[in-house]
Amino acid sequence: MPAAADEPLGLTVHSMPSPRQALAGAEARRTLQGRWKMLFVLLCCAAPVIASYFTYYVVRPEGRSVYGELIDPQRPLPGIEAIEPDGKVLRLPALKGQWLLVAVAGAACDALCEQQLYLQRQLRESLGREKDRLDRVWLVSDDQPLPERLAQGLRGATVLRVPAAELQKWLPASAGHDVSEHLFVVDPLGNLMMRFPARMDAAGASRGKRDLDRLLRASSSWDEAGR
Repeated sequence: MPAAADEPLGLTVHSMPSPRQALAGAEARRTLQGRWKMLFVLLCCAAPVIASYFTYYVVRPEGRSVYGELIDPQRPLPGIEAIEPDGKVLRLPALKGQWLLVAVAGAACDALCEQQLYLQRQLRESLGREKDRLDRVWLVSDDQPLPERLAQGLRGATVLRVPAAELQKWLPASAGHDVSEHLFVVDPLGNLMMRFPARMDAAGASRGKRDLDRLLRASSSWDEAGR
């Protein structure tokens, strides 16, 4: 049998990427990896918050009613300037880091306002050892002087003057009511997330206290007192 003739080996020549192309590919991979890492970190940070809200609003015993109304979608603290009683300027997002129970009224503070501030104080005190996780906030909607008669009751509360127009944009009142008739709840991330019914009375405050208890329990794994 005749020997097969020797044939030259077939070679396929592939062009090598240029240094610029190689660097661009490496940079794209690093960017993609960085984005995945950032997404993972964000999910890790948000997971406890999501879990607490899920526990509060979804995983709950049958027949358990929620007194406060969930604000959906949540509304972050607006980046507007507020004025402290001593004249210092504070941006509202500086209040992040604590649960906030918010009341709104003009400085003259009529009977409804005094009732709201009283219930606000009583709700916080009723939380017992957990009360340091919640701050009382009174947002004063005008520039009139604060009455001396309120000084004792406001001790320990945060009092800030905010233009009424800005408050109307941020705080949603229920149909037929004004923001001054509600107490609002802001979570430690700075999101307005709950509104208690208008003109809440003592019986309503008792139900509102249960809502606050549940919120504090549900968030105990990631929220601590103080900012």
